[in-house]
Amino acid sequence: MNAPPDVEYRIAHLKERLAAEETGDLGIRIENRGSSVTVIGTVPTAHSRAALMDTVNEELAGLTVHFDVVVAECAAPDHPEEVV
Repeated sequence: MNAPPDVEYRIAHLKERLAAEETGDLGIRIENRGSSVTVIGTVPTAHSRAALMDTVNEELAGLTVHFDVVVAECAAPDHPEEVV
C-alpha cells in the first residue's frame, strides 16, 4: 500500500510550518515510508514533544504517522555527582 500522491507536498508544508513556529524544530526528520510517515528526532521538553505531535497530526490528518521523538533531559542536576 502506498501513501496518497500529495504526501510529499504535505510533508514539505509541515516542515515549513515547524521551522516557522516558535519552537523551530529544525532537527526533526519527517520521512515518507510507503504507507506511513515517520517523525524522528529530539526535542527539549515534554511540552514541545506534545506540541510537535499535535502539529504533525493536524497537518498529516488521515495518514498513518509513527513517532520516534525523544525528550532531551536538559534540566540541571538536583544533586552533586559523587566521584569514587
